[in-house]
Amino acid sequence: MAFPKLFFISSLLVVILSASSTQMIHAARHLLDTPAAAPPPTLAIPIIPSLPNPTQLPPLPSLPTLPKPSTTLPTLPTAPTLPKTTLPPLPSTPLPTLPTAPTLPKPATLPPLPSTQLPTLPTTLPPLPTFQPQIPSLPKSTLPTVLPPLPANPLPSFPSTIPSIPTIPTTIPSIPFFSPPPSN
Repeated sequence: MAFPKLFFISSLLVVILSASSTQMIHAARHLLDTPAAAPPPTLAIPIIPSLPNPTQLPPLPSLPTLPKPSTTLPTLPTAPTLPKTTLPPLPSTPLPTLPTAPTLPKPATLPPLPSTQLPTLPTTLPPLPTFQPQIPSLPKSTLPTVLPPLPANPLPSFPSTIPSIPTIPTTIPSIPFFSPPPSN
C-alpha cells in the first residue's frame, strides 16, 4: 500500500519540476531578448568621523561615600516559646493472645518390612546366537595377474648447460621514416 502512494508522489513531483523548468527556460529567453540596462551608479564611501582624543573626555564622577555601619547591630526578635505537647497515655488493655498451635499426634510406629529375598541375577550371560550371512562366491577373473613390462623408451635428456642470453644493442637503429630527408 505504501509503495504505490510513494510512486504516485514521486511521479507527481517529477511532473511539477519538469513543468517549472520549461517556464524558467522561457523566462531566461525573455531576459536575453531585453536590451541591457544601464550599470548601477557607484556608491560613495561614507566618511568616518574622527573620534575625540582620550585627553578631551570629562573626568569621571567620584563615587559617593556610603555611611559607616554602626558597630552594634540591633538585636533580633526572639521566637515565641511554644507550649510542650503531651501525648495521651497508651491504653493499658493487654493485647489479645494468639491461638496456640494444636499438638499433633505422635506417628505410630510403622510395621517392619517383609523379609522376602530379592531374586538374584545371573552373573554370566548366555552366548548370543551367531548369524553368518551367505556371501556369494565371485567368478574367477580373466585378467592377467602379472602386468606386462613397460616399454623401454629412454627418457629425454635435459641439457646440462644453460644457453647464453643474447645481448641487447645499446644503439637504436635509425628508422627511415623518422630520419630527416637527405640534403641535396
